[in-house]
Amino acid sequence: MGVQVNEARIKKMKTRWGTCNPDARRIWLNLELAKKPSACLEYVVVHEMVHLIERRHNDRFRKLMDRFMPLWRFHQDELNRAPLAHADWRY
Repeated sequence: MGVQVNEARIKKMKTRWGTCNPDARRIWLNLELAKKPSACLEYVVVHEMVHLIERRHNDRFRKLMDRFMPLWRFHQDELNRAPLAHADWRY
């Protein structure tokens, strides 16, 4: 991809599968991705790395995603159908 990530970390996130800081070139991944298929993890990593090239979800971003991971929409849909975390049903 021609992109360098300076740091990648894992943390619990309530609303996102991943996030990045393009200035620091840092990527954060949701701990819950460990419970998903590895292709979903790959999708999130590629998605965040593309944000190091293009910050917005615009046409250029989508073209870069198509180039680096042609089936990204399938994996995106798979994650969008899945809960971010399993609810704790304690009474």
